[in-house]
This record gives sequence, structure tokens and C-alpha cells, in this order.
Amino acid sequence: MAELNTDSRPDRARSAPNNPGELKRILEAVLLAAPQPLSLAELRKVFADEIGLDVLRVLLDELRLEWAERPVELLQLASGWRFRTRAEFLPYLARLNPEKPPKYSRAVLETLAIIAYRQPVTRGDIEDIRGVTVATQIIRVLEERGWVDIVGHRDTPGRPALLATTKKFLDDLGLRSVTELPPLEMMNQTLELADAQ
Repeated sequence: MAELNTDSRPDRARSAPNNPGELKRILEAVLLAAPQPLSLAELRKVFADEIGLDVLRVLLDELRLEWAERPVELLQLASGWRFRTRAEFLPYLARLNPEKPPKYSRAVLETLAIIAYRQPVTRGDIEDIRGVTVATQIIRVLEERGWVDIVGHRDTPGRPALLATTKKFLDDLGLRSVTELPPLEMMNQTLELADAQ
């Protein structure tokens, strides 16, 4: 009779399974348990780097298709892969946790939009575009949220800080890169509709 291996110690090395179905099940478990998106490099570590990036990408694409009709979807974001509840189910989840999302002033949203579409920009660039002084608090709100960071300094007198959006900003919006932002014309129409209401 074959002996059953019941040793579940984490230090016991196991090689990656050869079965694609089992590999997908492992990926699924890891991604469902992860509190943040996981990069391809992090996912390869799960298999002790025994599977290639090309195989990993195929497995992730297959998983995404398998979850296509479920209330949770597998997304590729700027900082990696993660499962997320589909937008149409969010109102039901909000009933369990009725916290109100933070509301941002028009000045904060305009500043964020300028940074996102024109990055990297200085505070002076933002002031030139908006036509008003940018309060320190506005930049601080965006930095505390983790959406904006200083990525360098312009080589001009005073060496002003250059601001750009972060991977967290892209992750929170469900985007892989800033090229996936909606066209600026659409953003202008949205702001005009909000003003009309």
C-alpha cells in the first residue's frame, strides 16, 4: 500500500506540478488569498521559478476566461494580477459595508487629472493649466491616497518636484497603464455633466 505524504511543513520543497489544471488551481488559490495584486515575478516564486513566463501568461489568460461568467473577475493591473468583484455587484457589497467612499473636491480631481494626463508635471505646470494656485493640501491628499508621487526634479531654478501618478492609482482604477485612461474629451464631458447637476 502506498504511503500517504502528510508532511505539510512549509520548508519541505515541492516541485511545480506538470498538470496545467493543477497549476491553475494553485494560481487561483494564491490570487484569491493575496491582499494586493501579484506580479509575474511573484507568481513565478510560487512555483520556485520552475515554470516560464510564457506558460504563466497562458495559464493566467485561461483562468481569466474560466472566470468570465462569474461575479469575480481576474484582472491584469499595473502592479500585477488580482481577482476583483465585478462592478455590477458592488451595490450589493455596499449594503454589507455601508462606508461612504471619500469625496474629493473639484480642485483635487482637476489636479489629479492634470497630473495623470500630462505627467510628469510640476506644481507650477498645474497652476498654469488650472489658472489658480494649487494648495499644498491638494497635493498632500493625493500623496496620502498613494495616487501621486514625486518622481524627480526639473532642472530649472528652484528644482521643482515633478509629480506623476503611481501604480496604486492605476490599480485603484483597474488600469494597466496611463494609456488606458479615457480620452480627455470624455473627462471634460463628465465634468460638465457634474457641474450641470
